[in-house]
Amino acid sequence: MAAVRERPTIKVADEVWIATALLHKENPKREDFTVAEIVERARSENISGELRSGVQVHAYLHCVANRPPNPGRYRILYATGKNTRRLFREGDDYDPHRRGGKIIPENLPAKYRPLLDWYREKYARQAKMATHGDPILGLRGLGKEIWVGEDPDEYVNRVRGGWE
Repeated sequence: MAAVRERPTIKVADEVWIATALLHKENPKREDFTVAEIVERARSENISGELRSGVQVHAYLHCVANRPPNPGRYRILYATGKNTRRLFREGDDYDPHRRGGKIIPENLPAKYRPLLDWYREKYARQAKMATHGDPILGLRGLGKEIWVGEDPDEYVNRVRGGWE
């Protein structure tokens, strides 16, 4: 009797992270990728033996840090446009309800573990190096939770209300 090959047990969110990380590593000059490109990369990588139906919705919504959580709190991707994504980096803004959400996979198949080193040593460091020497840029995102849910025009009108 032939041995049955077990399919990897990997979360859909981790599969999305792997596909996006591979795209970034293979295309270092690109800032972001369309959801369709991420889904296609997941399909061609074939981590689970087939493209699972949840990959697209995870890449579009569930894993996107700067979108309201629905339902998970992942901070794996960052929306750079309506239909474009890149990997999330510490320092990116995100929906406050996603605070504490997972950014990188915890259990990757051995074949993909080097991507974690690449992410930490190369990709994630790009953002830190870009703002490291500039104290003004280092303040990016500070205090953003104060303004959540407040309309900017209403705020300005309220503050200017006592002016003559």
